[in-house]
Amino acid sequence: MRQLVKKLKEDKRLQEIITYLFFGVMTTVVNFVTFFLARNLFVWNLVISNTFSWVLSVLFAFATNKKWVFKSKTTSSRHFFSELSKFFFYRIVSFGIDMGCMLLFVDAIDMKEFWAKLITQIIIVIANYVFSKFFIFTQKNT
Repeated sequence: MRQLVKKLKEDKRLQEIITYLFFGVMTTVVNFVTFFLARNLFVWNLVISNTFSWVLSVLFAFATNKKWVFKSKTTSSRHFFSELSKFFFYRIVSFGIDMGCMLLFVDAIDMKEFWAKLITQIIIVIANYVFSKFFIFTQKNT
């Protein structure tokens, strides 16, 4: 156990991945909770519920990714808005993936919404890590 803790303290890349996965799970929780509240409490349709859950989870993800995962410290408003605009652009791309998967799984394949949402969110977490790591929170933007 001590070896594992020591390795974690020394390996910044591993720390980043673990932190990203933690906040990815938390973002997924935000997405799930808001989606199912919208579907069941507000009785909104699938597209509106999914859009609502996406917007709230993107706002949560930007804050956590910037501060705790990639530790981005922008030095000017220009750099901040560059990150913010890239973040929203790539989240719109992932939203397209999200919506496409949900419609495919639920409408075309007749999968239960819970399982469709779970599988879709796994795909989204992976895609968003790649987008954030390599296109949004890069050294040149800080």
